[in-house]
Amino acid sequence: MSMKVLIIEDDYNIQELLRYNLENSGYEVIVAEDGNEGFQKVLDNTPDVILLDIMIPGADGLEVCKMIRANEKVKKIPILMVTAKSEELDKILGLELGADDYITKPFSIKEIIARIRAIMRRLNESKDSLEEKAEKGKIRFGDLEIDEEKYEVKNNGKKVTLTLKEFELLKMLAENPGRVMTRDYLLDAVWGYEYGGETRTVDVHIRHLRRKLWGDEGEGMIKTIRGVGYKFDEPGDL
Repeated sequence: MSMKVLIIEDDYNIQELLRYNLENSGYEVIVAEDGNEGFQKVLDNTPDVILLDIMIPGADGLEVCKMIRANEKVKKIPILMVTAKSEELDKILGLELGADDYITKPFSIKEIIARIRAIMRRLNESKDSLEEKAEKGKIRFGDLEIDEEKYEVKNNGKKVTLTLKEFELLKMLAENPGRVMTRDYLLDAVWGYEYGGETRTVDVHIRHLRRKLWGDEGEGMIKTIRGVGYKFDEPGDL
């Protein structure tokens, strides 16, 4: 069964260019011309991946991304943001709202297809990895074991004492291996939207986590993405 790709893009020429090449690559393609129509087609069709332009009529791409991530039915669908803008602010905003990847115009069709394949490969690997590692509420990565039911963490078989927020932060990262998570997103997800603190709160907790889990051995599995945030990598990943 072919994968469904939803293109939310108001430029007809780009629509047809993407449709032609994606269909030739074996994908089923659905097209929407504005944000409101696009969000409705997400709900109606449940695509496997979404190509979402930021500068579209109606609800713009950032708002559509926000609506998708807030909807329980479709919130886990991968989103590839596409825009003519190259400002760092747009990239960070898209990532904060839950986009999985980001590409700027002009782009090559080969790059688009490669990005889609990479997103789906990471998604499938994460699903398989979590299914294999989840056992009665436990997540395992190498020597690291996270017990969700007991709120316990072990590294190399030894129990590591964490605060509640340190545990929740580690769990959030470990449940999304390979995905870059911004400081603002982590602050909202772990501390809540009403929390009045600054993003450096996240940095401090990450530093404490690394020290407790890996001592002076560097970043461990929690990698810093300069200027954006953090991601969790399994042992041996780059």
